[in-house]
Amino acid sequence: MSTTAPRRPRSLTADLVQALGDRIRDGRLLAGSKLPREADLMVEFGVSRTVVREAMSKLQAAGMVETRHGVGTFVVGPGDASSFRIAPDQVVTLQEVIGVLELRIAVETEAAGLAASRRDAANLQAMRSALDTFVLAVEEGRDAVGSDFQFHLEVARASRNHHFADLLAALGGMMIPRARLEPAVPLTPERREYLQRVHAEHESLYEAIARQDADAARAAMRTHLSNSRERRRRAMPKG
Repeated sequence: MSTTAPRRPRSLTADLVQALGDRIRDGRLLAGSKLPREADLMVEFGVSRTVVREAMSKLQAAGMVETRHGVGTFVVGPGDASSFRIAPDQVVTLQEVIGVLELRIAVETEAAGLAASRRDAANLQAMRSALDTFVLAVEEGRDAVGSDFQFHLEVARASRNHHFADLLAALGGMMIPRARLEPAVPLTPERREYLQRVHAEHESLYEAIARQDADAARAAMRTHLSNSRERRRRAMPKG
């Protein structure tokens, strides 16, 4: 008598990610729309709360959704498909987060310079939208990880070299350090002040790209990411 082994939660999570991702990509779930409630997804797909939450985490890491705590989960956009992935459990230590930042400094600095040379009005509008969403999230007491990621992705897209955007899309929302290292809790005054500094650095980068100053754009991106790296380096245990 043969028995069928139960499906592992990992397969159920992948199925849910695929199903919701398909709805986002084909337009059944539009950017800005709210996803069904956790309980509704559990009923529709016959999965546990853990599976739903794992799927939401993966969709957020892919830049497809953004969770607004106390409000719900909203669609950001379809993201970008890529075969290259850094699994969430590979970016769990502070040292690894710093390593990703070093990669980003190397890649995004040049992408910013190219973006300044090649951007068009639509690129600028997409960047501005991400910046405005970032500000709104902070005002509402949220950490703005989704819009932070979206801004960097739009800069990469403006380079007109799809390999930059493909790499960032592969890294997903987990490339934003606080998405991996800091709990999703209401903002403290100190954290809000930090996010305001991040926004100021984003604005400096946007302004350099808008005026098509490639050298200034590279410098602004390098400064922004280096500041983030140094903040994490200072958090490393001594000895």
